[in-house]
Amino acid sequence: MKLNQTKVLSKDELEAIDSATIKLLEKVGIKIDCEESRNLLKENGAEIEQNSDFVKFPESFVKEMLKLVPNFFRLHGPDGTYTLEVNTQNVYFLPIGAPVKMHDPTRKKGVRKSILQDTINQMRIVDSSEHLSASQIDFWPGDVKYTTIHTVCMYNWMKNLRKPYGHGVFGKVVSQDSINMASVIAGGEDELIKRPRLFGIFNPTSPLQLPKIMTNGLKVFTNYKQPVVIAPEALGGTSAPVTLAGLLTQTNAEILAGIILAQVYNPKSPVFYGSVSHTTDMRSGNSAIGAIETGLITTGIAQLSKFYNIPSRAVAGVTDSKCFDIQNGFERFLTLMFAAQAGINFITCAGTYEATLAGALELTIIDNELAGMVKRAFEGIEVNEDTIGLDVIKKVTTSTQKGVSFLGEKHTRNYMKSELYIPTLVDRNRRTTWFKKGAKDIIATSTEKVNEILQSFNEYELSADMDSKLKEYMKKVDQRSLEYYLKEEGISATSVTIVDGVSIKADEK
Repeated sequence: MKLNQTKVLSKDELEAIDSATIKLLEKVGIKIDCEESRNLLKENGAEIEQNSDFVKFPESFVKEMLKLVPNFFRLHGPDGTYTLEVNTQNVYFLPIGAPVKMHDPTRKKGVRKSILQDTINQMRIVDSSEHLSASQIDFWPGDVKYTTIHTVCMYNWMKNLRKPYGHGVFGKVVSQDSINMASVIAGGEDELIKRPRLFGIFNPTSPLQLPKIMTNGLKVFTNYKQPVVIAPEALGGTSAPVTLAGLLTQTNAEILAGIILAQVYNPKSPVFYGSVSHTTDMRSGNSAIGAIETGLITTGIAQLSKFYNIPSRAVAGVTDSKCFDIQNGFERFLTLMFAAQAGINFITCAGTYEATLAGALELTIIDNELAGMVKRAFEGIEVNEDTIGLDVIKKVTTSTQKGVSFLGEKHTRNYMKSELYIPTLVDRNRRTTWFKKGAKDIIATSTEKVNEILQSFNEYELSADMDSKLKEYMKKVDQRSLEYYLKEEGISATSVTIVDGVSIKADEK
């Protein structure tokens, strides 16, 4: 029997949240900054009061739009050889945290600013990991111009990773750049649409707002049928109600609004029902992403996604710890197990700590192993005549021969690899043997594994023509100014957040 899925909401409670969400969408609506998007929604059945930025979604409109959402799609690696079948049943693990700091034990505070090489190294670790299935701009490279980060990372993805890749849908220009580069390696736009390589991350602003830079990017990704994660990062007690039912209702409205807009842009666009939402620590005012409530919220998100029959994505393996201590361990595994046992289909954020602001290659390796353990747990216990093994029990128990044990039996050899998850990092030696082998903790062992992977990794080769086209495109992007981006996006604000925790100001060069 397989492991039962965890649930925190009954059928009646799911219906109550759905009903409250519909009321919220109908009576309050969603603030949508982009006038073009507001008008498009209105043309398709939404309602807008005069001189208002809020769009109201009638129940009939919501239900009709949700009927268009695919419950199944595929994602491919850059050359198309690696494929993920994304549906409401499969479970995948991946990084995606965009840390701006990198673990560095030689520094006084234990971290330094992350750089491009960290991003490349993370790609190589993910590429070599059995249980990590995709990647994103997993480390935010502080040594690359922020106006070119997306193209630099896209180029390095093509050379260091054979799995799908993603980044935030930060505007139409950035999104189109990534589409154009992905089309080069896919063999054209038609092939990219047919076999998506990219996924985007769309973050509504809580409470109840879809920012223009995000809707601009969403339109581009949906035009090319590249899946987009619609994922609010609401904090209970600050940007959402402190009650988990209230938070789930508000974020459900934000998610559904983003999903509906995607369908208005391009019907049957693939999306993930997503979340990065968690709570606020009421003592410090900081976020509490490693809290037990994150697991409860994530479980609710999993149930709601299944209620609407849409593939899900949520955070897990997350911690507020600033070091590699017991808190780091129990928070990351607790949130990971909650998400997996709830049935989240895309589970992030492997390799991160300090509320995803910091990352470590060692943690990525460890999380890959944790994912393997969780996968084994999913399989549960297989019960049949052969696995019960009455014959082998009888043979070993009644044998008069010296030295007969289960260890030497064919039954053990036949089943040991399928029944037992065999870790590569976990140490199970006796203390004497452990000392003889250097008395290493799991971080030291993980560091050795990281070094082994990076030293043996060989970049994937691009054809000369493809490499030339990509580099020429990157040169054009490199010549742009931030003012160019702001003008193209129609944004007049003096600053715009382009990744969690990183703000880019218009007067910066």
